[in-house]
Amino acid sequence: MTGRYRRYVVILFGLLPFAVAFLRDRRRFVLFGPARKRSRQTHEERAQRLTETLLDLGPTFVKAGQVLSTRPDLVPPVYAQALATLQDEVPETDEADPQDIIRAELGTSVLDLETLEPIAGGSLAYVYTATRRSTGERVAVKVRRPDLRQHIERDLHIIRRLVPVVGTFAPERHSYSLQNIADDFEDIILQELDFEREGAMMERIRENLADDDRVYVPDVEQEVSTERVLVMEYVEGEKITSEDVVTGRDVTREELATTIAEVYLQMGLEDGVFHADPHPGNLAVDDEGRLVIYDFGMCKELSPAVKAQIVELYTSLAWRDIGGLIDALVALDVLEPTVDRRRVQRVLELSMESLAGKSHVTWHDIFSELTVSLQDFPFRIPPDVMLLIRVGTVGEGVCRSLDPEFDFLDTAREHLVSEGHIERELRSQLSEVRDELGRSLPGAATLPRRLDTVLEQTERGELVVRTESLDETDNSGLAYAILAAGLFVTAGLLFGQTQTGAATAGAVATLFLLAFFVVRR
Repeated sequence: MTGRYRRYVVILFGLLPFAVAFLRDRRRFVLFGPARKRSRQTHEERAQRLTETLLDLGPTFVKAGQVLSTRPDLVPPVYAQALATLQDEVPETDEADPQDIIRAELGTSVLDLETLEPIAGGSLAYVYTATRRSTGERVAVKVRRPDLRQHIERDLHIIRRLVPVVGTFAPERHSYSLQNIADDFEDIILQELDFEREGAMMERIRENLADDDRVYVPDVEQEVSTERVLVMEYVEGEKITSEDVVTGRDVTREELATTIAEVYLQMGLEDGVFHADPHPGNLAVDDEGRLVIYDFGMCKELSPAVKAQIVELYTSLAWRDIGGLIDALVALDVLEPTVDRRRVQRVLELSMESLAGKSHVTWHDIFSELTVSLQDFPFRIPPDVMLLIRVGTVGEGVCRSLDPEFDFLDTAREHLVSEGHIERELRSQLSEVRDELGRSLPGAATLPRRLDTVLEQTERGELVVRTESLDETDNSGLAYAILAAGLFVTAGLLFGQTQTGAATAGAVATLFLLAFFVVRR
């Protein structure tokens, strides 16, 4: 227990200066006083200090920073940009030898530990290469940091205690997000600790992408993998950020950018099981020019219902369909069902109009504009949506680093069309139109006869608008009476064809009729 209290003190002293700074931004003297206006440079410097503090606090807070960088419902853009630089770069510590973990999990007959060589390190695990004794092949070995689970569970306990305290000081519009953030984060990080789950997800994604010869996912040796040790095929590749990434390979930078976008759209929108961490350190190109994907700790499986809603979200954003976008946001639990839809629509329409003025709109622009627009409403980003937003924005950044002219939005549209999502949407809309026509058909069938009768009466001079005799002083109301009568006739003619048009004509006719009675009085 003493260790937990000591950790409380370390965390509080690390984060307290930032809490005080944020509170003083709202009220100069914390509990009262006017708001403080701080320059962007001040916020950038504070964001950098916060990033360094989270790095010092260890793996749990590195992951927390990564998650918060994708939560625009809680974190302003300048802080999200700084936190997004946290890519598992945790300083080395005097921990137990990873060989001890491998021996405890696998024994000494699986790997030749004398050949163990480190190749990567992160907040949750180290990655090594070693020789497999049975085959003599070089394999990659991912080893969880010693004693990591108990440290993370201790930190999660502290975070759960701190969230309600933060909620008492946070703006009211953040309450919808804060009530879920601790549970969401706990689910994400505990899933990443389970290497058996990672291996299973990796194998499923490998099978889903097996027919695409542009991408390669290393094979998992599940029979010798455990919760703390993951053994997999060792695949060498040139880092995606390398200047020589396509040198000597049968692929161009433009083709590689397109492959990344299409592969991630396939995983997220079609397969429903996707790799959610496409930052440059997890992507490479092998000698055959194939995209190689590493580190499947941050993966997600979508239910069929959620996947359909995500497709609707992407479709609505790609074609800027405001009504469909609101429906998708409510269905995904981003917005509360009771939200003022008309007000949301007005705000989103203004946002889309501002984007329309740009010469080139990126996926990041759209999501940024969307989240800024929703700041006045109670909204949250559920884990499924959060991870897909991360895939879209981080993936787009990687693609544009390869090809500065790359248009992720165009690629998304092409994918939606090629996979039939737009066709299905059109069929759905046509079905609605067909149903509406079916309901209107009985009235429409009698329209020609009624119209012919009215025209014959007009031709014979038998169509008469009857009004009371008016003296010269009342002539000002005659025009209102004629207009009202004409519009009532128009409403009758339109009723079987379009009820909306008939209602509009009837409403305007009623106004003219009221005006007539006012003038008559």
